[in-house]
Amino acid sequence: MSPKSALLVAPKAQSSSAPASSGHAINLAELLAALSHALDLTEGQPEGHCKRACWIGTHIAMEMGQSGQALSDVYFATLLKDLGCSSNAARICELYLADDISFKRDFKTIDGSLSAALRFVLDKTGLQSGFSERVRAILNILRNGGQIARELIETRCHRGADIAAKMRFSPEVQDGIRWLDEHWDGSGKPEGRAGINIPLPSRIALAAQVADIFHSEGGRKAARAELSARRDTWFDPAVVDAFLAAEARPGFWDTVEGHSLDSSLFGLPPALGSTAIDEDLLDDIAAAFADVIDAKSPFTAGHSRRVTLFTDMIAEEMGLQPSHRQWLRRAALLHDIGKLAVSNQILDKPGKPADDEWKAIRSHPAHSADILRQVAAFRHFAEIAGAHHERLDGKGYPHGLVANQIGIEVRMLTVADVFDALTADRPYRNAMPVEAAFAILDRDVGSAFDGECVAALKRATARLADSTTAEATAQPLR
Repeated sequence: MSPKSALLVAPKAQSSSAPASSGHAINLAELLAALSHALDLTEGQPEGHCKRACWIGTHIAMEMGQSGQALSDVYFATLLKDLGCSSNAARICELYLADDISFKRDFKTIDGSLSAALRFVLDKTGLQSGFSERVRAILNILRNGGQIARELIETRCHRGADIAAKMRFSPEVQDGIRWLDEHWDGSGKPEGRAGINIPLPSRIALAAQVADIFHSEGGRKAARAELSARRDTWFDPAVVDAFLAAEARPGFWDTVEGHSLDSSLFGLPPALGSTAIDEDLLDDIAAAFADVIDAKSPFTAGHSRRVTLFTDMIAEEMGLQPSHRQWLRRAALLHDIGKLAVSNQILDKPGKPADDEWKAIRSHPAHSADILRQVAAFRHFAEIAGAHHERLDGKGYPHGLVANQIGIEVRMLTVADVFDALTADRPYRNAMPVEAAFAILDRDVGSAFDGECVAALKRATARLADSTTAEATAQPLR
């Protein structure tokens, strides 16, 4: 199906309805494994990295005799180890004057020695900056390297643990993510925890992560060599021994390297015993991943939630039924998930993007659709999320759809997205007053925006303003 024929929603609200439920229970492991593709993009890892790490980590745990809830904690801590990955992206760009995605990808492949870290900093910092700016950045990193590393890791891991809590995971899974970058010998960050003071899920997840990264770079021998070399330093010796036993078993690497990873991963005990997701938990997971998206840039903090609110206000005004509004809210929460594939060097740039940068920006709606298509529970709104930058006159992107190809849900989401962008601070300008934002929307009604959606948002925001004013005036004087 071509993108232009894929939007199956109708152009008027009264003729569009929410998709019928399939009646098939949604499995938590399958849902999160599909969403982990977004985390791989943010970390610059090959697709499937989190799933492969989960397979490796779970087998390490089984070799160590883990079962039941303890095994499940390892499974989900490893699968979701990168939940906080977007939260330090802007800071990496600021400190290292580098593309955060390639920086993260390449940093994970150095051998962990001080000399390798020093070479990495010199090779990666400020390559596209002026000489004096680059020198200042390198000197700052050399003087404050320990503090910088601690700050970046603490932000990433604590944020990931907080998001796992919002997804209702156990304290053990949360802590498995929180202490991911601690090392067995106490040389890790952010607290310098050592030995058994590091939770077992963290010890296993770090080893599984390194094993997959070095396997992807250099094959099975490279994975074995790297974990063996860091035994007693980065890694718990018992974890390394369990890895070496697990990876020697027939079929272990064949599954990692082959096309049966998903079915094998979902056949493991923690996946088979994982929760069937109800509608409330599905909402919480969508909201949690919206936090991952919005943490990518200081200029997008809260953007996905505000767009969701504005979209829902429009939908209510235009008479959509509650069940329809529920899944449209999920589409709004996740509409920008594709931005996780775009560097903060581009997203946070204060000036006009260059042609290649603009191309990367324009790719994010297609990335959103690609990610959501992989998630069975979200597949029905993938095309809606992927079309939020289309225009009625065909001048939008990524597909240049025209009015009769753009359904009402997309029109609502587009108006909400632009309204929030106009009324929030951006790298290149300050937030606009609401009146100025509506003037811009009015100017482009019929060419870019649906007039009924703009009018609905005006009515809803006016009613909200009236109720807020009434509440304020009703408060007693102090």
